[in-house]
Amino acid sequence: MDNLKQFVVRTYAFTTAFLHNGLAVFGAVAAIALLMGARPAVDQTAQSVPASAAVGTIRHEGISLLVPTAANTENPEYRALAVYLARRYKVAQEATEQLVGAAHEAGNRTGVDPLLILSVMAVESSFNPIAESVVGAKGLMQVMPRYHLDKLNALGGEDAVFDPMTNIMVGARILKDAVRRGGGLMPGLQLYNGAFDDDSQRYAQKVMAVKERLQQMLKRARPRTAA
Repeated sequence: MDNLKQFVVRTYAFTTAFLHNGLAVFGAVAAIALLMGARPAVDQTAQSVPASAAVGTIRHEGISLLVPTAANTENPEYRALAVYLARRYKVAQEATEQLVGAAHEAGNRTGVDPLLILSVMAVESSFNPIAESVVGAKGLMQVMPRYHLDKLNALGGEDAVFDPMTNIMVGARILKDAVRRGGGLMPGLQLYNGAFDDDSQRYAQKVMAVKERLQQMLKRARPRTAA
């Protein structure tokens, strides 16, 4: 059953890479490696680290992205966000439901606004879990492992960076620290992107524009109270 789940996850990652062709420089290569050349290595890794951090299982502390959680399916705001993100970024709604839930879980644990986490994911990877940049930033929130090994090691090691739940949790912690060190949200976002000296704050403006769209969508989705 575990092998079947890992195969399904790899297939999902491969499909997502094609949907977001051009967003990740080495995404297709990573997908091919997962599907064709890396299966024995992944299985071996899964035996040596906790299931919550195993690469390919898309798990974090017992929550699997392959199985919808009650919170994701019953919370109307979660569902509204999932439907909107699935349509806008051409990702399966089953996946966006889980990513919305993961963002809220990471937000609850770190104190970072879940909508901000989702907005950073949208800008950084367009919700492609195997996105990889030329400078080595990886996954949904484009975490750079060489700078954050301490955080990754606590969740399974450097290879866990492509595990969506791990990537979101680590990315949220990096974002929180960036806002603290930057002295505010906008400079913090610029610091997260490595563009602290950009006076135009182009990256931060882009993230906040996505967040504003999400907020407006939620307002429209909420039922109006009777006068």
